[in-house]
Parts: sequence; C-alpha cells; structure tokens
Amino acid sequence: MRFVGVIPARLASTRLPGKPLLEIAGRTLIEWVYRQTLRAKVLERVVVATDDQRIAEVVEGFGGEALMTRSDHLSGTDRVAEAAGKIEADAFINVQGDEPLIAPQTIERVAWALRDENSLGQASPISTACVEIEEEREFASPDVVKVVRDRAGRALYFSRAPVPYRRGEKVPVFKHLGIYGYRRQMLLEMASYPPTALEKSECLEQLRWLENGIPIRVVEVEHDSLGVDTPDDLERVRPLLENAPQDTVLELKAQRGKGPR
Repeated sequence: MRFVGVIPARLASTRLPGKPLLEIAGRTLIEWVYRQTLRAKVLERVVVATDDQRIAEVVEGFGGEALMTRSDHLSGTDRVAEAAGKIEADAFINVQGDEPLIAPQTIERVAWALRDENSLGQASPISTACVEIEEEREFASPDVVKVVRDRAGRALYFSRAPVPYRRGEKVPVFKHLGIYGYRRQMLLEMASYPPTALEKSECLEQLRWLENGIPIRVVEVEHDSLGVDTPDDLERVRPLLENAPQDTVLELKAQRGKGPR
C-alpha cells in the first residue's frame, strides 16, 4: 500500500491562538510535527493541508510541502479528505498539527493496521491508536479521550468520561491518541456524512463514524504523546524538544517510503 501523511493545520485556535506558528525551541510547532511525521519511513509523502497562506509559506520555508484547502471545513478529517481528492495514494494518515512528540513508530503502526487483518480475518477502513492510562487523573480528565475496544481490536466507543466504569473487576483503561489512518475510498465517502448526535454531545468526530457503522481498528502502542492545546502544554513540551535531533527536512525526506510493502 502507498501511504501519504497529511497534517491539517489552521490558525483559528480558541485556547492557543496562532498555534501552528508558535515557536518552540527554535522551530514553529508545525515544523516539529512535520519533522516527526517524516521520520515514519512508511510514508511516501508528507503534506500540510491548510487554509492559511501564512502557514503554507512557513512550511515551504523550512522545506516542507503545503497544500491549500478550503476554509469552511468543520474537522481535520474533512480537510484531509479534500487533500486526498488531489493526491494519489491507497491510504492517508492524519497526524494532528499540535502533536510535536508523535512517535514515528505510532504512525507506522496505524498505517500497517489498515493493511493487516485483525483476529477475525478482516481489514479495517479506518485505524487509530491508544496507549494504556497509568495515572488516575488522566482517566478522570475530560480532556483525555478514552477508548473501549472489542476482542478483535475494534473500537466500541470513545468518550471524555471515565470509561469503562470500574465497579467490579479492575481492567486496563486506554487513552485515545489523536491520529487516524483511512483507506482512500472510505475517507472520501465519510466527507459527505453529516454530524451525529453523539459526536456533537462529546465533541468527538470519530463517533460520527461509529454511528454510521464503520469499524475502527485501534492498535495499542508504547509511546504516549502530548498535544499542545494550552499555554501550559506549550511550556511542558518546550524542554522535551530542546535536545531533539537536528536532521534537516531534506535529509528526512530522503529516508521516507522505505518501510515494508
């Protein structure tokens, strides 16, 4: 399969205005995300999908590729779908534009989950990732999205509430990581789905897909990530990026597309 990484980015953030262009340890946030995404060798190409010329200019300035998209998209997936209509590939990996610490291994696991069959011998049209929650405060926080899976690794539900409720036997609980993989045809089809009741209640777009009966493969990964949504998040990631590798974007581009087929 041919995989393309798409990073949706816009400047209109209510909690952290101008987020993609904020500076962290000498680079903009969008550059950090782009560089991490390029480290996933499974991707043949990485594109920032944006509706803002300022973001496009910054991306092209550090050697990245930007694609202009419409300004009326309601979700990152809608923006990725528009990009997918202009790019030839079998599948697309949606990497959130505020995840500068996303692990390349996570991106690769999400990609291969679209290709591999699950324990029931089925391939999924959508994939995503989760990591086990170890801190009780994360389990209780509405800012941490939880996911519950069936035995085949498919999502049963996503919620901001602490699910599953542990009244009886204590079971592992999982945090959903904001990364998605989509087979191309499913991505283009989903763009026509209207918002659903559960999606609007929880403010989680992936519930729209579950409400429409689309199976979502959820792979457990080892590496957690930290999204930058608030000024406090920005200060938490800053020291973590100060000693990051100094590869150039051109060097990272030369390594892409070398994963197994």
